[in-house]
Amino acid sequence: MPRDRTALARFLSRTPFFGGLDDIALRHVVGMTSERTFSRGAAVFREGEQGRSMYVVESGELVALKSGDSGRAVRLMHLKPGDFFGETTLIEMQPRPFSVMVESEARLLELTNADLYKLYQDDVKSYVLVLQNINRELCRRLRRASVRITAYADEAGDEVTQIRDTQPELPRAKRRSP
Repeated sequence: MPRDRTALARFLSRTPFFGGLDDIALRHVVGMTSERTFSRGAAVFREGEQGRSMYVVESGELVALKSGDSGRAVRLMHLKPGDFFGETTLIEMQPRPFSVMVESEARLLELTNADLYKLYQDDVKSYVLVLQNINRELCRRLRRASVRITAYADEAGDEVTQIRDTQPELPRAKRRSP
């Protein structure tokens, strides 16, 4: 069944990753994506694998899992339509930092690093906007992780040190009258 490019462009425009792109750029991006479907229980990718793609969840639900020191999987995030994942591998060129498992049949839009490079070649302005969107989302995730880490440390009774300014007060320059 052929993909409805207009509907996909509209869908992508509402995602954090592609927000702010104009209609022409969105249609261009839609033309670059591949649609992938996964059944319940399937792994989209596993922690430690090399990655060359990021994904946008079009439908279904997934979970990102990280192996803990005990061998147990720790749930990092729940992914639903409109969410994206896998982008860190495209930026840092390192193995996948976590696994993504499918909780209910999922349809994903895949964008490879070659696709992203093609966007750079074809439309630098849109490429920069996409990278800014990625950075914003990474900052949001870092803030959420910081809140969670602080809550866990507080719950565990870890010592919390009062934060204070360690810079000594510098003398202020005196103003001279003209």
